[in-house]
Amino acid sequence: MTQTLEPTTAGAGPTDPQQRIDTWLTAFESALAARDIDQVTGMFATDSFWRDLVSFTWNLKTVEGREQIADMLTTRLADTDPRAFRTAEPATVEGDVAAAFIEFETATGRGVGHLRLRPDAVSGTDVAWTLLTTLQELTGHEEPSGATRVRGAVHGSDPDRRSWAEKREDEDAALSSTRAPYVLVIGGGQGGIALGARLRQLGVPSIVVDRHDRPGDQWRQRYKSLCLHDPVWYDHLPYLPFPANWPVFAPKDKIGDWLEFYTKVMEVPYWSKTTCLSADYDEQAQQWTVEIERDGDPMTLHPTQLVLATGMSGKANVPSFPGQDVFTGDQHHSSQHPGPDGYAGQRVVVIGANNSAHDICKALVENGIDTTMVQRSSTHIVRSDSLMEIGLGALYSEQAVESGMTTKKADLTFASLPYRIMHEFQIPLYDQIRERDKDFYDRLEAAGFDLDFGDDDSGLFMKYLRRGSGYYIDVGACDLVADGTIKLAHGDIDHLTEHSVVLADGTELDADVVVYATGYGSMNGWAADLMGQDVADRVGKVWGLGSETTKDPGPWEGEQRNMWKPTQQPGLWFHGGNLHQSRHYSLYLALQLKARYEGIPTPVYGLQDVHHLS
Repeated sequence: MTQTLEPTTAGAGPTDPQQRIDTWLTAFESALAARDIDQVTGMFATDSFWRDLVSFTWNLKTVEGREQIADMLTTRLADTDPRAFRTAEPATVEGDVAAAFIEFETATGRGVGHLRLRPDAVSGTDVAWTLLTTLQELTGHEEPSGATRVRGAVHGSDPDRRSWAEKREDEDAALSSTRAPYVLVIGGGQGGIALGARLRQLGVPSIVVDRHDRPGDQWRQRYKSLCLHDPVWYDHLPYLPFPANWPVFAPKDKIGDWLEFYTKVMEVPYWSKTTCLSADYDEQAQQWTVEIERDGDPMTLHPTQLVLATGMSGKANVPSFPGQDVFTGDQHHSSQHPGPDGYAGQRVVVIGANNSAHDICKALVENGIDTTMVQRSSTHIVRSDSLMEIGLGALYSEQAVESGMTTKKADLTFASLPYRIMHEFQIPLYDQIRERDKDFYDRLEAAGFDLDFGDDDSGLFMKYLRRGSGYYIDVGACDLVADGTIKLAHGDIDHLTEHSVVLADGTELDADVVVYATGYGSMNGWAADLMGQDVADRVGKVWGLGSETTKDPGPWEGEQRNMWKPTQQPGLWFHGGNLHQSRHYSLYLALQLKARYEGIPTPVYGLQDVHHLS
């Protein structure tokens, strides 16, 4: 959901981008080797950004400007011992900005990243505008893949006569009997499964547990019309991309089957029908005591690291309204909505006007069911086709693939744009979208729909990063709102009666069914349930950037709060987000856990402070 800043490759010459990048990297490496922090910081623009994913900071951390860069290097340069900086492929240029994917090494591993240079306004000398550094593997603990993949079969004599299946059974039994996996991942959706696959490839003893009967049931049990709103190129899981004939927008049951298949093929240690009852951390022993119930049998596990992969959206937010106890019809949250079957002849009121609300209303009215959507606050709408073409096309599309864009390069390009300035590049995209779809938006507003494009007109993805709510990617429901097929009401809910929903202005909506499409709370709500409110408060709010926009209070964080990185609670991690984030950030979380498992020192720079409890 961003534009690339370096789409073209320039030819050789005095302003050749490759020469510019090589010259800067050589000087940068020399200054780092000399531990000359003043010289290093002088090579950055005054308004520069260095985003590091684990390689320097053992954290997900963005430092902004020369002073913050100097502080990070003062603390971390000697231990990191970075070297061998080089370009991974030919540099590119757009305007006066030269850019390149880079590779480098540190004392503990190998990394890749991305660099953008621009001329200094006064001297004209190239200075770094944005620098991304990411750890990709730990030296001596590389994943067995490619040329180092395991043989599988034994050619010759082998004293271990167990078959592959028998070895897998013994491995599972050992995890069960020792009851001490190093990592316990709670939640077996796409996030937990992706992390489980990473940890298995890295040789970290781990178990992914989930309460459902089968992997993928998290998707299968949602309303039957649910499909992904993100396109296939954006949604690959680690190691195993979707096949070339996979639908652009996958139906929920197909995703469920893929997750089950993926779990088996990637040999993820996965316990279904498992519920976590409680978790307590022993500060002295530095391990957890987790009480679980597996298929009805109680067990106690003692992991060192605990990962909550229960979904970025956290716990379902079910509002409390006067009269809910007297309403005689069916009431449920959108996460429990079964779909339109069984509601024929009934009047349904859906509270909310974001993604789930639109999907649910569309399916209901297409099955002839009287449906009213209650919009309580403004919603950002973007048509799917426009989002794919203007918002995602440069990085995640068939055209991008054909032009040589890989998933890894797309992810790094996207990660290379600091959150502090990302909105500046999103605003022009949504200006294009508003112009392109002017008639569409005019029809919605004429129907009384309350539209917004975010607090600063930066659109969908900034809303997602800042608050995780307040938007809908239109796949057809908006036309039904515009023409009145989906009835529209506005305002807060005052109370419910036996057979209706009453709004604050006195409007009474007859109802046999009320669906609360009212979103989700912070992920630390799960921590409160499992570990107690004191642990949840120690961690603080999960998600958001501190942008001081609606539902994202400051101060500025620069990275997602508490996601994929160390928290104020030792041994507790949060992992989630959409499929793209589950794929990309699972690597960095897995490497942090692997380093700790192997006893590699991991001094964390910039551990996040807690400013908000939920």
